[in-house]
Amino acid sequence: MKAVCWHSAHDVRVETVPDPKILNPRDAIIKITSTAICGSDLHLYEGNIPTMESGDILGHEFMGEVVETGKEVKNLQKGDRVVVPFTIACGGCFFCQKDLWSLCDNSNPNAWMAEKFYGHSPSGLFGYSHLLGGYAGGQAEYARIPYADVGPLKVPDDLEDDKVLFLTDIFPTGYMAAENADIEPGDTVAVWGCGPVGQFAIKSAYMLGAARVIAIDRFPERLQMAQEQGKAEVINYEEIDAGEALKEMTGGRGPDRCIEAVGMEAHGTDAMAAYDKVKQGVKLETGRPTALRQAIVACRKGGDSVYSWGIWWLGR
Repeated sequence: MKAVCWHSAHDVRVETVPDPKILNPRDAIIKITSTAICGSDLHLYEGNIPTMESGDILGHEFMGEVVETGKEVKNLQKGDRVVVPFTIACGGCFFCQKDLWSLCDNSNPNAWMAEKFYGHSPSGLFGYSHLLGGYAGGQAEYARIPYADVGPLKVPDDLEDDKVLFLTDIFPTGYMAAENADIEPGDTVAVWGCGPVGQFAIKSAYMLGAARVIAIDRFPERLQMAQEQGKAEVINYEEIDAGEALKEMTGGRGPDRCIEAVGMEAHGTDAMAAYDKVKQGVKLETGRPTALRQAIVACRKGGDSVYSWGIWWLGR
């Protein structure tokens, strides 16, 4: 089959690789019908995630049709259309029993690696380094799904792929950011980043009762989408200082809730942003927290700031 394979930073290729096979009675094989590139894949592309190996298959946002199941998978049948969550969960451990699927104790065979880096291991992830299990991803023609009796969600035939594909990761991430912000009716919510997660966070904030959403980014097309489709007020931080603008727009109080939807490689215009970039370049830090710092500082007293890209890691 064809698959997108990582070889090193800035070296990603479409190659012919062996088809996946059933390795465990709880496995399933699906034929991929739709897949997406996540913003988190840029961390792999830039070489910022350790334990990647040449030839690793990328992709953790995918869906498809079941073509084969292990003998213990009773809830799926050949021909079922499924959306596959990006986290891999066994369904039976302490954390899965508490619906903390991303913290599964059994799905990461390389948990010892993650424990050295983080103290504890999250669940395994598709296509996201050997630190998180070394599982082949879904930017391919076929994929093996471990614990297929737990994760995949059946999709009704009347829903097209593009209506449900984002349930694999990006929509739940944006929604959980808004939910974790404890938005109350009438709140003003600021969202840093107008990529896919940010756009879904904007929509979700209104769904949860926000009266105003203010979106911060530097790309005109993203700000236009946030304004026209998300009904957000917008700030281009390359044109004006985002912190000062937020103060002015909220009568000096600051937003009630702040959501950081940028991630590890945030850009900025001040000296601290340049400092972060240098530190990341020489491996003295793993990310550039420019937007996160802005969100924390801008939030009103007693408000909530949420780092959306940490939602899966924090247990949701």
